Amino acid sequence: MAQPGVETRTRSSVITARAAASFDPVGRSVATARAFVRDTLQGWGYSEVVDDAVVLTSELVTNAIVHAGTSADVLCLRTEDGVRVEVADRYPEREIPVQGGRALVHPDRENGRGLFLCAALAGRWGVEYTPTQKRVWFQLDLPDRPIGTRSAGPVLPDALLPVADSRIRVAVAQIDRGGAITAWNEDAEELFGYGAEQVTGKPLGDLAAWPHTPGIGTGLAEALRLSRWEGSYGIRCADGRVIPVYASHLRVRDAQGEPSTVCLLVREYERAVLQTPQRPSTSDGGAESRSSDPFEVFIGSPAPDDLDGLLQRTVERARDMLDGDSAFLLLATDDETELEVRASTGLPFARQRFARVPVETGASRYGSARMPAVHEDLAAVPGAVPLLEGTGMRSVVTVPLKVEGRLTGSLGVAAESAHRYSNEEALRLQFAADRIALAVESARLGELERLRRGSLSFLVEASDLLAGTLDRDQTLALMAQMTVPTLATWCAVYTIADQASDPYLSYVLHEDEDRIDGLKALLSSIAPPDPVPTPGARVWAAPGEAAHRAAVNTSMRELGGTGGRLSAGIDTTLATAAAVGGETVVLPLVARNRVIGMLTLGKPSDDHFRQEILELAEDLSRRAALALDNARLYSERVAISQSLQRSLLPPGLPDVPGVEVDVIYRAAGEGNEVGGDFYDLFPIRDNAYGFAIGDVCGTGPEAAAVTGLARHALRLLAREGFGGPAVLERLNAAILDEGARSRFLTLLYGELWPQEDGSAVLKVVCAGHPLPLRLRQDGTVVPAADPQPLLGVLEDLELYEQTVTLDPGDVLLCVTDGVTERREGTRMLGDDGLAEVLKTCTGLTAGAVAARILRAVERFAQEPASDDMAILAMRIPEPEHR
Repeated sequence: MAQPGVETRTRSSVITARAAASFDPVGRSVATARAFVRDTLQGWGYSEVVDDAVVLTSELVTNAIVHAGTSADVLCLRTEDGVRVEVADRYPEREIPVQGGRALVHPDRENGRGLFLCAALAGRWGVEYTPTQKRVWFQLDLPDRPIGTRSAGPVLPDALLPVADSRIRVAVAQIDRGGAITAWNEDAEELFGYGAEQVTGKPLGDLAAWPHTPGIGTGLAEALRLSRWEGSYGIRCADGRVIPVYASHLRVRDAQGEPSTVCLLVREYERAVLQTPQRPSTSDGGAESRSSDPFEVFIGSPAPDDLDGLLQRTVERARDMLDGDSAFLLLATDDETELEVRASTGLPFARQRFARVPVETGASRYGSARMPAVHEDLAAVPGAVPLLEGTGMRSVVTVPLKVEGRLTGSLGVAAESAHRYSNEEALRLQFAADRIALAVESARLGELERLRRGSLSFLVEASDLLAGTLDRDQTLALMAQMTVPTLATWCAVYTIADQASDPYLSYVLHEDEDRIDGLKALLSSIAPPDPVPTPGARVWAAPGEAAHRAAVNTSMRELGGTGGRLSAGIDTTLATAAAVGGETVVLPLVARNRVIGMLTLGKPSDDHFRQEILELAEDLSRRAALALDNARLYSERVAISQSLQRSLLPPGLPDVPGVEVDVIYRAAGEGNEVGGDFYDLFPIRDNAYGFAIGDVCGTGPEAAAVTGLARHALRLLAREGFGGPAVLERLNAAILDEGARSRFLTLLYGELWPQEDGSAVLKVVCAGHPLPLRLRQDGTVVPAADPQPLLGVLEDLELYEQTVTLDPGDVLLCVTDGVTERREGTRMLGDDGLAEVLKTCTGLTAGAVAARILRAVERFAQEPASDDMAILAMRIPEPEHR
């Protein structure tokens, strides 16, 4: 039994590699620490001491987390003759349970057992104390082994060796701390079509097709930060295709301590080149043989704590157990009518994720996934296992996964040779399936719960975003941006204006911006999907078929050209075909019992949607449809209001000889209400012009009706020869005739006659309106009229007109109360404030006067104007001096 001691790094204890990790004080950290040590030592090739190191680490980390209640730091150091593992906690008061070479703890006691095992298993071990932590370390020496041998497997017949291309290419990419590519070898260029200069400095995430599901799953960024990682994902090639690869990541650091990740990648079917071999079963008391749990016997300990990892481990163990070439695991949908592929090994990448097959495929027992089935030769029964069509597999054994009599999934193992499996293999596989069914179902329910929580958060955020706008174009953009890439690779939104209109392609989005134009052109070339109001997603095959035809036709044309040289156009066509080659679904956008459009979601080549994603997309489509219809109604209302507003204002101003005229009109709000202010300037007869500026009480349709009545009545009555008072008295009577719909009106009306001497004569009537102001050349400002009763209140109204002569250089300013009643807190601009501003306008043109008044009004208060404003300025220009 080894004795505790102090570290003495002698006799060639040169550290050649190190790996460190910290673990929070939670229960599952113990399993994570075991996996960390196991993966690290296997990566170093020290499989002989893995079991002992994992057992000791598990006990020491348990002491730190469970008993000491602190976090644990684990450090693995590789030397030339063994491995040293250190476990530190934050509880230095705990004593060493060893004194005088005798253990003071009983072997059956949990507390202190870690040090007892160190003494039993480690070649050397020790404990170090500091004021803040306690560190326990142990050294495991490597057994003597032949020089050059790190691990070995049995001699296999040639037919059982892994399949690979005649020229195996291993892509090597180095990724820096920020996830950007810093190195890219020649094999990577050959495999993926990118030169080193094209990818250096770009994030690996731009090229990786990493499986993503809202609320669950490990992301690429997390995988790159792990000390070691192996698994499958896809790489988008330069031609748009996604190549499935098997990858091995190793986290390293340079001489300056800067970390980076080295990624080795091969094609998925050549995964044996990189895949870490399974640990052989031991009979000498190893961890697996010591386990009495049948589940851990099959899966291995520690079991993956996520569903995807558990399923992938299951199919790999099942394949190895039956010496198969491939394996697959499918999970049943809630209604047990379909099975969804969730994990596979040895099959094309397209068959790996979310492809669906029916539970019942035939009348016999072999046509149902509810019973075990053995197919000795699939060539004799084509279509018996749809998932394996076109894969080269000849024999297959499938067994159901059941929990309490309910079908939860199906596990299958296949081989490339016929007559490989019999009922004996089916019994073995069924035995294993029975051991893992409950764990798989429990993990599936946990994933489903996390997915539902993630979906709820997604829908809440989507609802907030959709409710935050009433702009139709922005709503369309939000719909697409919320689905790509969270739910789909690409998205298209079709809208329907009315029942008699055909669907119109309104918006297209792809996760790769370079594919948007090609995708839009493809969708524009085919008929849109039928606007079926039935809820739920339905498959739409037209885009994939059209893309396939276009790719074939383009390839034939290019190959038939002179010299056989391929143009850049074929790359775009093939990339578009790959982008839409997967499953495409259409969801109706139904609002207020009417189909207003369709939301189309698509996947790249041979990819499929999982059922939970389609259900989430259906919920999103209902919310998006209502938001889109609200935006449509709002747009229609705004268009009507703006059209009505324009009809209430004159189309243009006539040229008045010898008079400068300028008008500024500002409607308050966002254009959703018709303003009550109006103005007009029109010819009455030769050398006579009428002008008016008014304000109707209120806004909206009622005010608009009075505004339209007033403007058109003024023109009609003035051109009939009535003077100013008569015009306004008749307009007053017309307003009162409207009854309950009437609104009172303030109005300044006048008639203008330019004179030969350069002056102008005006006759004005001011009915309750802010008084017109006259600016003389000397800078004095005086009212140009007296106040009189407003219109729409009194029946017997007697008005009179006043004559004003404007001399050259004089200005007549007419405004609505939106100018004089501009407020900032308790302050108001008022008539006096307007007059002060006007005094500063001596010598300015009519346009400059109106602009200065508007600028003064806007600067008077920080808040936007809450009332409409109309400014009418008329100036008599001074004669030119020659």
